[in-house]
Amino acid sequence: MKKLRILANDGLAETAAARLREAGHTLFTEHIDAGDLARFINENNIDVLIVRSATKVRKDLLQQLEPLKLIIRAGVGLDNIDVKDAEALGIRVRNTPAASSHSVAELVMAHLLTGVRFLHDSNREMPLRGDQAFKELKKRYSKGREVRGKTLGIIGFGRIGRELAKMAIGLEMKVLAYDPYVDEAELTLRFFDGQKAVFRIRTVDFDTVLRQSDFISLHVPAADKPLIGAAEIDKMKDGAAIINAARGGVVDEVALYKALDSGKLSFAALDVFRDEPQPPVQLLMHPKLSLSPHIGASTVEAQERIGDEIVRLIDELAHED
Repeated sequence: MKKLRILANDGLAETAAARLREAGHTLFTEHIDAGDLARFINENNIDVLIVRSATKVRKDLLQQLEPLKLIIRAGVGLDNIDVKDAEALGIRVRNTPAASSHSVAELVMAHLLTGVRFLHDSNREMPLRGDQAFKELKKRYSKGREVRGKTLGIIGFGRIGRELAKMAIGLEMKVLAYDPYVDEAELTLRFFDGQKAVFRIRTVDFDTVLRQSDFISLHVPAADKPLIGAAEIDKMKDGAAIINAARGGVVDEVALYKALDSGKLSFAALDVFRDEPQPPVQLLMHPKLSLSPHIGASTVEAQERIGDEIVRLIDELAHED
């Protein structure tokens, strides 16, 4: 087995780091700034570069690298890596698409439940005015809704979308899914006592999801232009809501802001932003927005599963002839 030199530039679960070191690999975990990354990789003869979303691996960087054999994206998307340019240079690119699906779906559901019960706003207001305006706030937040019986529209029905659908079914919601590459998906719900139930979801067209959903969650890759803009929001039900834990920019944030102001949308939730890591303040301050700082995959369990997958990928490379 070859002993590899590895740079985990955006961190790595400690359990995975320990396993790699126990296998005899040399692991660097300090973050190297973009301007110094090529020099560090070349001087330290790095074989494997592990990144999350913070490190960008673009063509200009790739062309400077000498010993690199493998880039691993610790997560789902690959939009921060110029994959074709890497592969043209003989550098393989891999990711860990399944490891964080459940964590992202749970965050989406948390934002949904937060939105329908106004928790995003009440958690801001109660520390400031709860002792002086308790009755006023109680009245303001007394018109929450249940999600049971409502329709959840899921745009993008891959691993994360399917995990979210299972959670929605468990809450007795109706699920509508759109995905141009999926006609039907089989979902297996497993319960604590060993029982399970199988559901088959046939996807529908994009407009049906827009027009019939009470809540819409996006699970699509990055795009050059928003998938949801003013025209799409206009087709949605009055009082509907949007949740984006996919990629910044797939929802037009200006159109979203206007729809929240006008009351067309009752609330929205964002875990990702077009201008990360500095989203506009007016967006961050909107009382109808539930917000989180791109933490969809950031659970202990997800990072451990991602670490396990990274160890497997590196082990495969180490055992190649």
